[in-house]
Formats: sequence, structure tokens, C-alpha cells
Amino acid sequence: MSGNQVRLQAIEQITNRAPKEVAQTEPLNQIWATDVFNLAKMEEAVSKNAFKAIKKTVKTGVALDNATADIIAAAMKDWALSKGAKFFSHVFYPMTNITAEKHDAFILTNSDGNAINEFTGSLLIKGEPDGSSFPNGSLRMTNAARGYTAWDPTSPAYIQHTANGATLMIPSVFMSWTGEALDKKIPLLRSNSAMNEAAQKVLKLMGETDVAALDSSCGPEQEYFLIDENFANARPDLLLTGRTLFGAAPAKGQQFDDHYFGAIPARVQVFMQDFEDKLYKLGIPAKTHHNEVAPGQFEIAPYYGAANVGADQQQLLMTMMKQTAKEHGFLCLLHEKPFAGVNGSGKHVNWSVGNSTQGNLLDPGKTPHKNLQFLLFCGAVIRGVHKFGPLLRAVIASAGNDHRLGANEAPPAILSVYLGDQLEKVYDEIKTGKLTTCTDGGEMDLGLDQILNFDRDPGDRNRTSPFAFTGNRFEFRAVGSEQSVSGPLVAMNTMLADSLNWIAEKLEVALKTEDQTAAVITVLKELMELHGNAVFGGDGYSEEWHKAAVEERGLKNIPTTADALPAFKSAEVIELFESTGVLSPVELESRYEVYAEQYNLAIEVEAKLVIDIAKTKIYPAAITYVSELTLASASTLDLGIELDSTIAKQIAEHINGLLAAVAKLETEIAKHDFADTEAHMRHSADIICPLMGEAREHADALELLVADELWPLPKYSEMLFIK
Repeated sequence: MSGNQVRLQAIEQITNRAPKEVAQTEPLNQIWATDVFNLAKMEEAVSKNAFKAIKKTVKTGVALDNATADIIAAAMKDWALSKGAKFFSHVFYPMTNITAEKHDAFILTNSDGNAINEFTGSLLIKGEPDGSSFPNGSLRMTNAARGYTAWDPTSPAYIQHTANGATLMIPSVFMSWTGEALDKKIPLLRSNSAMNEAAQKVLKLMGETDVAALDSSCGPEQEYFLIDENFANARPDLLLTGRTLFGAAPAKGQQFDDHYFGAIPARVQVFMQDFEDKLYKLGIPAKTHHNEVAPGQFEIAPYYGAANVGADQQQLLMTMMKQTAKEHGFLCLLHEKPFAGVNGSGKHVNWSVGNSTQGNLLDPGKTPHKNLQFLLFCGAVIRGVHKFGPLLRAVIASAGNDHRLGANEAPPAILSVYLGDQLEKVYDEIKTGKLTTCTDGGEMDLGLDQILNFDRDPGDRNRTSPFAFTGNRFEFRAVGSEQSVSGPLVAMNTMLADSLNWIAEKLEVALKTEDQTAAVITVLKELMELHGNAVFGGDGYSEEWHKAAVEERGLKNIPTTADALPAFKSAEVIELFESTGVLSPVELESRYEVYAEQYNLAIEVEAKLVIDIAKTKIYPAAITYVSELTLASASTLDLGIELDSTIAKQIAEHINGLLAAVAKLETEIAKHDFADTEAHMRHSADIICPLMGEAREHADALELLVADELWPLPKYSEMLFIK
């Protein structure tokens, strides 16, 4: 079957497809966390002493003894078997943004040859996957390959159901035999510990005597596209790279703003309800869902919780989203920019810090000018973003996010902090050495009796800011849709720890000669003088800001991954991670090497696909059509009728242009003799990407010239609008 026949058949199949039938949604209280081995289930299954020990570990992170681990393992096994599980898996998170699993059976044969179920504390605590087969930045090699997974008791185990049965999934860390972190969870746990230690110092200097352990929180808003699998199967670029390497803009895209928060298509609504029921069974608090800005784009947002558990749940959410979409005949696209010319997808990470005794330390309350603890913690964030902006850009760097950052739907690649009118005025006054009253947002009164008045927020929202305060937390808006939230959380926690340590040192000195309020103002005044340039409340998309940020404020504009990743090698970032104990210099270097390799490989795969699709799909369709036009012109000329040959000439010009760009691309991707990793990235960013763009320009022009019945690839108008 020819390419265009596949495309036309896909359209017919999709338009005649009915939504998948799913069981009626059960009440939330009957399905919530039924597939999670949480504290409530442990309390029912183990002795009081064992439960007391595991609860203390979960709540405070203290070590669990081996005897208790055996008790928990036995209870976990019995629970999993009752759910139909025959296998268990240490699930872990290597440096690739994916989730990795190694499955083992609950089985042991005895001397009689009979199979028995076995699962001990030692099996729960430790697993052993190959450490050299995952990207590791030379921390592990084939001749030194041993790696370990180890149970993380602070993140609950759960049951994952597939068509093949149920598996007990055990969230774990992943390390080398020599003890280096090979994953994203170990640095996250370390960063939270570093933040807690630094925060304790500040709170105790502020006179707090009862201070529980602090934890960071995470609430990621996940954007994604749904494309019918029939279209996806006819697009090698979507299947292998997650984005369309070719595709002309349709006559209608998102310009009418009629998709955002519009009525959800029936088939998508069925998918969402099925997906969210699965999330509820896994204890993932999906809070909202809606249509996003671009046609075919949607969003789901869970309620925020502890960062470590939230990061695990976010990985599980992406896995379940893709699996459930497939069950409904969709391909779920998490690439940051799957379709050129329409909005891409981000993952806005809502982040805060707090504990059970002081509450949310980034909640200003009704009178933020009087909330000295809030002012210190918020000031610490300002300092962190200003001092480590390049690091924040590096942890969200990827080939996919490069297409989105700086575009008109995503925050620019300049890291700044938005505070809102009320807080910005407070910190402006602090810079003058004063701290006076501030005004709230007032009451919203529309003058309509039937509409109840309500309190208006003290500050507006700024969707152009990459790092915005949103009332009681910060929203890191520049994170990519496909990315793990662990990297951004590690950076935020660690920069906060560094800033809180700085504040503690300054505050301790100031308190020797000043009262508490005066000492806080003294410290924050110095902080704002040094780092206040990061605060910006205007239009982050404007050319004026881009110029002023760099030339007047000294901020960095970091447009590509090739520009961003070298931040991992800067002396300041190395010192940050080493001094806080989050990452050793060797572990940090490994991350630079892994992320750079992932970037170069992603670009290389895309370039090879551009060449393949251009030669085997687009060129044949275009040459067929130009041949038909030429024959038609010759036939009519025999009759004395001369046809306009403009279209044929345009097609011929773009065919030649496409082939020329492809030839140059073939030459460039064959080059591998680079001085170092950074030079390779520069080649990918500065040479390969522009050549792919050049090839695309000709191919997209051909799509608008070649007869529709001959075009081999599903078009934007079909993929985005036919559900």
C-alpha cells in the first residue's frame, strides 16, 4: 500500500471509530489508593512496633533496621499476592528521564521441586541491575559493571496492572558498586536533606524551638498531545522522535483561541476518565484536566505533595498516560514541540518548602511585610535564581525543550523571578532599608447582585516568567513536558540550601547588634542589592526585556542545550553541589556527559530521519506529481493549449533545494572527530539543526504544492483536528 493510501485509509478508520467502552467510574472513596501499599495498609498488616518504626522512617527519613525490613517485606508480599501479583520490581530512574524496571518472580523451588513464594527483607532492600548499560558518564564500564538498586521506604510501593498481570513495584535508588549516584532519586533525597539542614539553622536563629523536619513539595502540571494511532503509525518521525520533522501549517491552527478550556472531545473525555481512575487507584491525586491552547493538546494537574513521592508519581503518571492512550487508540506525545507553529508542551513544577510545625514557609499570609520567616525564605529563592540561573537553565535543557523555550508560549531562556505587585513593592522597600505596610488585592466587585464578591489576589499572574510566585509557592514554568521533575527539584532545593546557609551566616552576625526585625531587614537589604536584578514583573517575551536583562542586569540569555549544559562544569556549580553534599564533582561531571550525549543522539536520530523521509516519501511524491504536470502540459500543448507551468517549476525548485539540503546533512552527520563533548554539541546546534530546518522549509513548501491525493504523510489539519 502506498504512503498516500495509508494516510487516506487512516482518516477513514478514525472518522468511523467509536470511543472505547469502559466500566462506569466507581466512587473515589472506593478506589483511592487501592493499589498502594501505604502506611494505612502497613498498620493493618504488621505489629505495632514494626509500624511505629516504618512510620518514623517515612516521616523523618531515619534508618530502618533489618528485622523490621523483614516484617515489612513479608506483609508487602502477602498484600501483593492478594492483588494477583506474581512478580516484583525495583523501579528506578536513570539519567535518561525514563523509568527503568527489573522484574523478579516471588518464587523459589524447594528440595521436593515444588515452587514456593519467597520475598525477604534482603530482596526488598537490594536489587542488582547492570550499572554499565545505562548512560552513566563513565562512572561504570563493561569491565566494572556492577550496580545496585535499593528500596526507598519513604515512597510507597504499588501494584501496576498490565494485560500480562500484576507486578509489585518498589520505588528505589540506583547506585554504582563504588557508591556514586546513577539516578535522579539519590540527588533529590540528598538535596532535600541539605535544604532541611540549612532551613533548620535559619528557623532556630529566628527563635523557633519546635522545628520538625522540612520537606520540599512538588505539583507538576503535565501538558500533552493526543494523536490517533493510525496517523502516528504513518509518521515515522512521530514514532521515533516524538515530533513532526516535516509539516506545513494548516489554514486553521490555534489563532481563534477556541480550543483552550473548550469542550473536551468525547473520545478524549473517555480516555481522561479511564486514565484518572487508574491514577486514583495508585494514590495519585489528579486534580484538574482540560483542553490546552493548541488543538489536540490537553493538560492534567495533580495536587501537590512531598517532592520525592511527587517525582515518583510524575514518572508513573507519564507511563500510565502513554499506556492508557494506547488502549484508547491514541499516541500520547510528551515532546516539548511536536508540531511547529502551534503551542508546545511544558510541565509547570509548583514548588514550596515546609513542615508540620511551621507550615508552608513560602506562604506570605495576609500581611507578608510582617512575616519575617516568609521574607527570608522568599529572599533565599531570589538569591538562588540570580546566582544559579544558568544551572536552572541547564537542568531543563534538552533537544525538545530548545524548540519551546523563548517561543511565544513558553518562558524565555533568561531566568528571572516574578513576585507580583504586592511582594515586589515589599522587597523594593527593603532595598531602601525600610519595611512598611503593604496593600492586599482588595475585593472583586462586578456590580452584579447575583455574582458574589470575593477577595482578589494581591498580585497578577505572569505567564511570561520562567519562575513565578503564585500565592504560596513558586512555579518553575520552563520545565519540559517530557522531562523528569527530579532534576529541577534537585537544583531548586540545592540553591535554596546554599542561600539559606548564606542567610544564616549573615543573620547570626546581625542579631548580635540588632533586634530581630532590624536584623532581617539588614540581611535582606544586602541580598537584594546583590541579587535583586533577578526580579522582573514585566513582559518576558519582549525584545526590550531581552536586551535589558543582558546589557543592564547582567543576566544570561541561554537559548540552546549546547549553551546551557556547560554550566555543570562551572566552578560555582561544582562548589554548590559539593559543599551541600548533593553531588560530588565526579557525579556532576557524569551528568554533564550523559545529558550532552542524549542531546547529540537526539539530534542525530532526527537528522537521519529527515534524510530518510525526504528521500523515500517526500521526493517520490513530489517527482510523481511534477511528472504528471509535465505530461499534462505536453498533452495539452499537442492540442494547441499552453498551460501555466509555474507550479511545476516551483515544485522542481523545492525538490532540488530539498535534495541539496539533504546532501549537506548527510555530509555533516558523518562527522564524528570532535575535540570534545562541547564541540560536538556546538556542531549539533549550529550546523545540524539549521540544515534540518532548511530541508523542512523545502518539504513543507512541497506539501502545499503537491496534489493532496499523492502526499504520503498525515497532515497537521488531520492529526490535530480529527479525533
